[in-house]
This record gives sequence, structure tokens and C-alpha cells, in this order.
Amino acid sequence: MAHAIRIQSQGGPEVLRYEEVQVGNPGPGEARVRHTAIGVNYLDTYHRSGLYPLTMPSGIGTEAAGVVEAVGEGVDWLRPGDRVAYCTSSVGAYSTERVMAADKLVALPEGVDDRVAAALMLKGLTVQYLFRQTFVLHGGETILFHAAAGGVGLIACQWARALGVTMIGTVGSDAKASLARDSGCAHVIVYTREKFDERVREITGGRGVPVAYDSIGKDTWQRSLDCLAPRGMLVCFGAASGPIPPFDLGLLARKGSLDITRPTLFTYAATRSALTTMAGELFAMVRAGKIRADIRQTWPLAEAAEAHRALESRQTVGSTLLLP
Repeated sequence: MAHAIRIQSQGGPEVLRYEEVQVGNPGPGEARVRHTAIGVNYLDTYHRSGLYPLTMPSGIGTEAAGVVEAVGEGVDWLRPGDRVAYCTSSVGAYSTERVMAADKLVALPEGVDDRVAAALMLKGLTVQYLFRQTFVLHGGETILFHAAAGGVGLIACQWARALGVTMIGTVGSDAKASLARDSGCAHVIVYTREKFDERVREITGGRGVPVAYDSIGKDTWQRSLDCLAPRGMLVCFGAASGPIPPFDLGLLARKGSLDITRPTLFTYAATRSALTTMAGELFAMVRAGKIRADIRQTWPLAEAAEAHRALESRQTVGSTLLLP
């Protein structure tokens, strides 16, 4: 019998329930996937808590790797036995198996293990669109990236190093600073004892950075603006401390004709051609040894609530997986 984490109402980690579920046969354009590893992301806590609304009752989770069990009519790019991975806006990855849209599945090449793929799909594709599309980095830039020792942050450290970009990262402890530095972050700021905006100005000789990547939100966005050079861009791609409140757009003019954007992965990867191109670049970086998955925590699928508690209390570093 298949199992899945289900929620009847949004709230704290306690709403996550491990239940038996029925998984039917795939319809046209669909595939049934048996999961081997499931990624845990901060996005999942937004779905669970209600920051991002879901229709109840609901599954949860957007990222996993596994094996195709069956395909529906019209699916000619996959066959049973294929190893695949995905990240999708359609929740339900916290499960032993599921039926889903086949065009969201990406075939895994040799040299990319299932657990690596489950740890990297959402986070790695996030860094791909942040660095290669939202604000295109060519090499030689100095950038600011918050939460540099988190799951996305550690991939960003490695990708920045591979591109020849000088990354300034913020972290919450000396242990996380060491981890970020070892992964390629050139300058690490421990925000619990240093004012990151002042340190960024010191590091850049007062110039500021052309782009700041901020997944923290409410607690950091204004000081992130203060880190930018004139005509710089603030990329807000998360809200770990809460959403950014309404503000006067004139603030951006006063601080130097700044740009601010709130992108999402699922907009950038909305078409199959975009998704496969992005995944191809990510997997090429993995196979070349330029990016590795730093899997630090695993929990059984049934203990998803514990994984969420650890993630939200900032007890985790690197990537977290659930294992069916």
C-alpha cells in the first residue's frame, strides 16, 4: 500500500500526517513514479503553514527522485524503469509513489544519483535561474547572498566559485561560516554579531554590490537595499522571516534607482523546453564536479514533521531528504 504525508488544515508541523493512500493508473500525459528520495525545502513550510494557500485536504512537497512505474497515453519520452527527478508546483512529493504530469519529469543521466537529484533539483534549479537568468552573472562580479550555508546557499557558493564570481554570504554561526567558506564563499558575514550592510560596504570599498539575493524577507530586505550599488537589483526569492511589507516605491529612487524583483522557479521552468535546458546545465555542473549535493540530514518519510521542526529552527545545514 502506498503512503503519503497529508494535511487536513494548515498550521504547525503537527498537521503533517502519515497516511495510506490509493494511487491509480496514469492517465493521458501522466506517469506513475515510485519515489526513492524526497527533497525537503523551505517552500514546503510555506505550504504547510498557510503562507502559501492550499486547497484542503492536501498533499505536500514539490521535489523528489524515483523510478517510472507506468506511463499514460501520449507519453513517448519516458518508459517504465527510467530514473527521473522533478520539482513542480503541484504538491504531493511527500509520498512513496504518485501519479503526476509526465512533462515535469526529467530523466537522470548516469553519474547523477537519486539522492543527489532529490537534493539538488529545486535548490539547484533555483540557483540556475537566479544566477543565469534573473541577474545574469558572467564572472568578475561581487554579489551578496543571504543564508549562504543553507541548502540553496551552499549550491550558490559552489556555482559562484565556478563562474569566477566573488560571493559575500551571510550566516548565523561560525560553524556555518566555515561550511560556506569551504564551499566557495569568498567573504562570510556572521549576522548575529556583525551588521551585514556595513560589512558589505567595507568589503566593496563603499561601492556596494550590483545584486543581492535575499531569501530571508522581512528581517533583511531594507538593509539588503543598502548593500546595493546605484541601479543595483534586489532579488527576493523567499521569506523565511516573513513577507516583505508594503512600501513606498520612492524608496528605490532615493537609494539609487534600484530594482527589486520577486521571481519563482516555477515561472522560469514553466515550459518543458525551459525545464530541460535548466536541468541540463545543472546536471552538467554536477557531472563536472563543480557542484555537489551536501546532504546533511535524512528522516524517514513518516517523520516529516521532525524534519520541518529542524528546518524552521535553523538546526539544519545543507540539504535535507525524506526517505520512503
